[in-house]
Amino acid sequence: MSINLSKGQSVNLAKNDGGALSRVRMGLGWDTKVVTKKGLFGGSKQVQRAIDLDASAIVIGGGRVLDTVYFGKLRSGDGAIQHTGDNLTGEGDGDDESIVVDLSQVHGSVEHIVFVVNSYSGENFTEVDNAFVRVVDSMSGDTELARFQLTGSGPHTALVMAKVSRVGGGWQFTAIGTPGNGRTARDLEPLAMSAV
Repeated sequence: MSINLSKGQSVNLAKNDGGALSRVRMGLGWDTKVVTKKGLFGGSKQVQRAIDLDASAIVIGGGRVLDTVYFGKLRSGDGAIQHTGDNLTGEGDGDDESIVVDLSQVHGSVEHIVFVVNSYSGENFTEVDNAFVRVVDSMSGDTELARFQLTGSGPHTALVMAKVSRVGGGWQFTAIGTPGNGRTARDLEPLAMSAV
């Protein structure tokens, strides 16, 4: 069962049977931009323009950034968080970039994992088609638990998408949707810190 979240809404990461989730995957998807180019003699043609979005996970504990997982560092220091690789264009169906989190292996000092997206190529989100982020239960055939639409979120180049936070003995997923500007995960660390 999928839950469409809007800004600020939360969902506890528990299975339908009440047990805690042990592995979640954050998926980011988007499409290449189709633009119409006008020709010299009044004609026009449709061309695709590649847009390079990047998904990153900023790991926070004790009021500071402990680690960042992104296309340049594909695994967290504790090995619990893994980026599956960089997509430079958004071409293809489904999730274009993913970050897998083994919640049972996340180091005890980690309080929050903040997921951000940035436009490495510099386009703003009014120029990105069909962009979304979702969280799925990786242990049960990628059952979608929550989805957050990014397209149309505004004329900025970055967004704090969501966070996964320790709550009691489990984890909670919160859709955030805070806009910002930046082309790299490092640019977004202050914005991620303000989201926890």
